[in-house]
Amino acid sequence: MGLAILVLGLAVFLAPHTFTAFRAARADLIARVGIGPYKAVYSIVSLIGLVLIGHGFALYRAAGPIEVWYPPIWMRHVTVALVWPAIVCIVAAYSPGRIKTTLKHPFLVGVKLWALAHLLSNGDLGSIVLFGAILAWAVFDRISLKRRTDPGGPP
Repeated sequence: MGLAILVLGLAVFLAPHTFTAFRAARADLIARVGIGPYKAVYSIVSLIGLVLIGHGFALYRAAGPIEVWYPPIWMRHVTVALVWPAIVCIVAAYSPGRIKTTLKHPFLVGVKLWALAHLLSNGDLGSIVLFGAILAWAVFDRISLKRRTDPGGPP
């Protein structure tokens, strides 16, 4: 049951984040309801998704993880080594500097690094679903950013 709640939470959380990439539909919705209500619903739906993800993952772990593969112990060190630059990239997204100008979208780089790092060191099904879905969304969003005419982020 926990895995089902986790997947539901991912769908609820990633739906508004994916909808953002469809700029025309997003602009139409904002024109109809206004920017304030749009942001409020976006935030509430995302928060509900996060709660479902956390609750579902906790239930899944409590029931006993379903092992798909067994990563080597040393892979944990690789994960730690990748998470540090991921954190730097995420912070750089909100700070002016060379990292931001070089990477263009450092937040997505950080999310991709974070998700990949966790995929490398976790071989259970719930982790693969969770981190794989977030990695897939980040790859999708980066590709969609290349095709947009606007910068895709706050000024």
